[in-house]
Amino acid sequence: MTLLPGFADPAHPQRPQRLHMESLGRGPLRVTFLPGLGGTTRYWTSTPVTPVFRHAQTELVDLYGFGHSPRPWCRYTVERHVDALARTLQPGVPRVLVGHSLGAALAVALAARHPDRVQALCLLGLPDYGSRAGAVEWFASQRGGWVYTNMLATALACLVTRRVAGHWLPHLVRDVPPEVARDLVLHNMASSTTSLWEVLYRHDVRVEAAALPPGLPVTCVHGTRDLTAPPARVTELAARFPQWRHVMLDADHHPWLRAPGACHTEVNVLCEAVWPRSVRAGAIAP
Repeated sequence: MTLLPGFADPAHPQRPQRLHMESLGRGPLRVTFLPGLGGTTRYWTSTPVTPVFRHAQTELVDLYGFGHSPRPWCRYTVERHVDALARTLQPGVPRVLVGHSLGAALAVALAARHPDRVQALCLLGLPDYGSRAGAVEWFASQRGGWVYTNMLATALACLVTRRVAGHWLPHLVRDVPPEVARDLVLHNMASSTTSLWEVLYRHDVRVEAAALPPGLPVTCVHGTRDLTAPPARVTELAARFPQWRHVMLDADHHPWLRAPGACHTEVNVLCEAVWPRSVRAGAIAP
């Protein structure tokens, strides 16, 4: 079913191009960061803690339809997002994949469908609604939350943000660094609206979680004050898998921005776990 008029039919998808990616540091490991809805590579570099790790090359990626990546007018399905990521990320190298919000959901989907790309996951603020009905129920309890689950209201908010309020966003959105606020206009109505619906509301992240390779190290980092992604559902989800680590921080939906040191430590623990295993397997030279 077409969500908005004029979107390309997902049954005949336009092949996604490679995504915009920036690299920091050097090393045989890869630590790849995927931002949330409206985020860009600058989301990760806007804090005093630099996303660089020992033995690792950091990859900062703009998701399909956002930032400096291609932004065609189409439905941004899970399949399109994952295809674009798989085309961009080099296979056959040990990789810790770090995702925030939308990026966390896509990280799980990529690891489930392309296990050769991922050796560990760090999921920040993972949204787990179960369905659109679950999302509606969650946001209905919040002031003004209905905007996030009404397609036309979300599209209108996107249009106003990009065309009217864009220049003033650093002054209007004060809970994120100015450069992060400025980048909130780097998308289009199709990428913003349909990514929200297709990846988070109409797709159950638990299906992908159940399909992850057995033994894959996963760390969930969540804020106790998260009003966007239900903390209780992630707590329950993590409890299902013995290999999952669940960390709760005194933060909202942006653990990396509020507690970058703690998040960096959790990613580093995963790097240290992947590094010796890869050396023993002969995948990389020590």
